[in-house]
Amino acid sequence: AAAHLAGVIAAETTLPVIGVPIGSSSLNGLDALLSTTQMPGGVSVAGMAIGKAGAKNAGVLAVQILALSNKSLHQKLVKYKKDQAKEVERKSRNLKSDYAGNT
Repeated sequence: AAAHLAGVIAAETTLPVIGVPIGSSSLNGLDALLSTTQMPGGVSVAGMAIGKAGAKNAGVLAVQILALSNKSLHQKLVKYKKDQAKEVERKSRNLKSDYAGNT
């Protein structure tokens, strides 16, 4: 995998660059994470977590950046965050309920 690609792109543009390390090596992506985040000063890459969670967070970060100048997108982002919080609360209640039934 070309983990250094985000840095190469960041060196050539003034646009935000988001790097998502993929866990494809024997190091489970740690090498890709370091390649993504260890950039010299002035070459900024927003480094995400390794794998699927990082890819999801990259999408959210991109929307957050775009929502700075797009009110409609900002409103959708606020709704997404609220829905996400509700889902966590629901899962927490279910877990507590399941745990209480097993003690």
